[in-house]
Amino acid sequence: MSRYTGPRLKIMRALGVDLPGLSRKTIADRPNPPGQHGARQQRKSGFGLQLQEKQKLRFNYGLSERQMRRLVLDARRDRGATGDKLAELLERRLDNVVFRAGFAGSLRANW
Repeated sequence: MSRYTGPRLKIMRALGVDLPGLSRKTIADRPNPPGQHGARQQRKSGFGLQLQEKQKLRFNYGLSERQMRRLVLDARRDRGATGDKLAELLERRLDNVVFRAGFAGSLRANW
């Protein structure tokens, strides 16, 4: 089982949003995506937008692809809205509860 241990600010810049669970830093100083040609914006397809939203969830909560897939399958199995159930399952995780209670500065501080 592996976890992403690379630069967290680079991930936030690539996604274009501040993720509070990922880092205390902000992308306000360098709002462009990382890389040599990061200042250029490209229009994303529908699949690209869905992938970006999934990656935001994955990196914010520190999940692997397999963990994310299992949570989505559990959310789809239950009755009701899948998105609401997925959010509930993600917020129930112990590391997230500790972060929301204010005992840790970020979700990464729990690891």
